[in-house]
Amino acid sequence: MEDPWKIIEDGYHPEDNRLYESLMSLGNGHMGHRGNFEEDFSGDSLQGSYAAGVYYPDKTRVGWWKNGYPEYFAKVLNGTNIIGIHVYIDGKAVDLGQIQPKNFTRVLDMKNGCLDRSFTYDVHGKSFDFIIKRFLSYDTPEIGAIAYQIHAKDDAVIQFAPYLDGNVHNEDANYDEFFWENCSQYCGPDYGTITMSTKKTGFTVHTAMKSTLHSKAGLFTEPASYKSDDRYAEHLYESHVKAGESVTLYKYFSLVTDRDHDISKLTAHGKTKLEEAAELGFDKLYSAHTDKWAEIWKEADIEIDGDVAAQQGIRFNIFHMKQTYNGEDPRLNIGPKGFTGEKYGGSTYWDTEAYCLPFYLSTSHEDIPRNLLIYRYKHLDKAIENASKLGLRGALYPMVTMNGEECHNEWEITFEEIHRNAAIAYAIFNYIRYTGDEAYLSEYGLEVLLNISRFWADRVNYNPYKDCYMMLGVTGPNEYENNVNNNWYTNLMASWTLEYSLEALDWVKKNSPKRAEEVLEKYSFTDSELETWKDITEKIYLPEIEELDVFAQQDGYMDKEQILVSELSSEDLPLNQKWSWDKILRSCFIKQADVLQGIFFLSDRYDIDTKRRNFDFYEPRTVHESSLSPCVYSIIAGEVGYHNKAYELYQRSARLDLDNYNNDTDDGLHITSMAGTWMSVVYGFGGFSTSDGVAKFNPFLPKQWNALNFHMLFRDRLLVVGIDKDNVTIEMVSGDPLDIEIYEKPYKLSTDKPVTVATDHSRAID
Repeated sequence: MEDPWKIIEDGYHPEDNRLYESLMSLGNGHMGHRGNFEEDFSGDSLQGSYAAGVYYPDKTRVGWWKNGYPEYFAKVLNGTNIIGIHVYIDGKAVDLGQIQPKNFTRVLDMKNGCLDRSFTYDVHGKSFDFIIKRFLSYDTPEIGAIAYQIHAKDDAVIQFAPYLDGNVHNEDANYDEFFWENCSQYCGPDYGTITMSTKKTGFTVHTAMKSTLHSKAGLFTEPASYKSDDRYAEHLYESHVKAGESVTLYKYFSLVTDRDHDISKLTAHGKTKLEEAAELGFDKLYSAHTDKWAEIWKEADIEIDGDVAAQQGIRFNIFHMKQTYNGEDPRLNIGPKGFTGEKYGGSTYWDTEAYCLPFYLSTSHEDIPRNLLIYRYKHLDKAIENASKLGLRGALYPMVTMNGEECHNEWEITFEEIHRNAAIAYAIFNYIRYTGDEAYLSEYGLEVLLNISRFWADRVNYNPYKDCYMMLGVTGPNEYENNVNNNWYTNLMASWTLEYSLEALDWVKKNSPKRAEEVLEKYSFTDSELETWKDITEKIYLPEIEELDVFAQQDGYMDKEQILVSELSSEDLPLNQKWSWDKILRSCFIKQADVLQGIFFLSDRYDIDTKRRNFDFYEPRTVHESSLSPCVYSIIAGEVGYHNKAYELYQRSARLDLDNYNNDTDDGLHITSMAGTWMSVVYGFGGFSTSDGVAKFNPFLPKQWNALNFHMLFRDRLLVVGIDKDNVTIEMVSGDPLDIEIYEKPYKLSTDKPVTVATDHSRAID
């Protein structure tokens, strides 16, 4: 049976090693690495260690260069291997790729934020038990530690050679380029270091290690020997072990960068942090680390009773979200793979605003989601520059970026998938609606909103024959449609952004008139320009399929052959691995929520019947081959009464990586979609929404579960929502009294007065 707090590789599966390396990645917001072995491994592996914010502008590689293409694709860099330990038994290197271990387990302990391994290894007719624990400190993010223990069943000479190795490459390098310049390496009896700088971007990363050996013979703080070479530093410890004895190597390592410290003090800072860690010792470091994780789970945990797979899935998603981003550095954002792999370059996508912000709003204090918005505000000038490269006014935020510049090089994404602008505008609205921080509008939000709206107003074109505004040549969220006219979602959200921007401007004029005047003057907005925006919102063209009374994904969608996913052979799926791109583009099949994405964002505009009709039409045509898709469909399925379907889609979202649904987990996890999984619980089963400062709940419990409990922060209150087959109970752990609604009835919630109502089962229609 699966453990709801652990991911377990039970038995040795070298053919799936990359998969488990992804699943068992560790991170702490500052650095991270895949779940690689510490000792030598000659089998298939993607070794990966990453430092947050450190990237390289890899030269673009395309078959046909088009004017306006970005010249580079920014990539998170595989950095110095900081976890490595060569292990020798009687002179022979331990290598699980050469000699298969017995009793092998690799365990990701999500409750405590650590990676454990154990196995039995036989060599030279002798047998040894290995027990290994590794963690990256959440308490001291520049520090990590490893406890590597070997219990000998026979007499042997055991050698440990902890090392740092900067001779690393990115598998996804476009031209097999080595991205690092070597600055220095040092290895002495006290510690070892590697310092390297990135080419072009000039980030300097300093790594250091220090080890101690504990055996029956005593404590050894200095190695028997040490050496350094180009980008390499190594210590060697040796122990003569008798049968029945154990020996343990503790390796401490630090990673510091000039993003956070003056480069002249980098080495000294790294050394200080390392010495402090070694002085404190493994157990105390680990205890401080687990205390931090206990605090995280106290505010962010979700408990599901009666379904271990679902429970394990949601905790896995929450765990990796919290590992990836802690919100302390406003220069950082959330990459689609986090610290788990190289795919997608580790850059920022629209996923952050569309999917991740709600997670951090409810599981973090307000300064953290605010930092996510400020990240985009600081890139406004670059967004204006990006729009100008397309010959347009206003701001076009990039589809893929590290520093605000567009760095994606596929035509349909770089130039057509402009709907990403709307997610940023919506995030500002969503943040203010959730937190009540309306001051954000005047401080930062208004500038972003007005410039995004200026882009939309320039990008639409007026059709005098139909007296409406249209948007031609776009790609909507469904990337299995390119260069279409009038994508419903894009047109809808462009119009909504214009409308909201005008409302925001009115609010700032009323509450901070000098700031409003300053912004209008800074960007030369005129009354006539703003009047045009009103005209666009009134006359935007939103295509419909009139005979079915549903929204049309885009013009011409019904010209396609209308077949359903259920009519496809299993041999056809996934389409993106089995069909030609030409065949996909000519089909009616949908990669991810498109029309449904708009209905989800602007939910209060549409009644249940409208949502149900559109769900009934589009879900059977959706292959869910984007990790971002199942969660949105799950939320809407629950809302319209399809509770079994909501559960089915939740399981697909929650266990997307754990069960490797799309056969692509080996190159990294789908981090940003994990936030969507959280939404499918809190917004879907929990039925959460908010308006006018009121927290609203319309929950239901899947029949597969006995109970659901989740924690959430809302306007400086910590709430616990419990749902079982009989009752819904909402408690306030801390904070001032709060107005809430349950099943559309008002209640007053306080710390001494929880609210309990009967669970409503009447909405289920499947």
